[in-house]
Amino acid sequence: MSDAPVRRPTLLTTASGLGPVVRERRKSQSLRIDDAAGLLGVSVDLMSRLENGQGTVRLDKALAVLDGLGLTLMVLPKEHPWAREVALGNPPTPAGNTNP
Repeated sequence: MSDAPVRRPTLLTTASGLGPVVRERRKSQSLRIDDAAGLLGVSVDLMSRLENGQGTVRLDKALAVLDGLGLTLMVLPKEHPWAREVALGNPPTPAGNTNP
């Protein structure tokens, strides 16, 4: 499930911001929500709540969905150059350049 196009990094400022990213990735892989849920081992209800930013979703389940869709969650200090660049709408610096 990793043949989807590469997406620009997204800086999330709310929990509900994750939903559109997940939905876009799922749809880019031509997966219906029920098919994705089955492939990822989660319920359709969980997928729906995650994509719509409604209710609560356990972090381990959200991470499993992200991993299954070929996405990852990265946690950076707010002052990290990548976080600042994405917040300004600029692409992050090339891979491997982690110096602030």
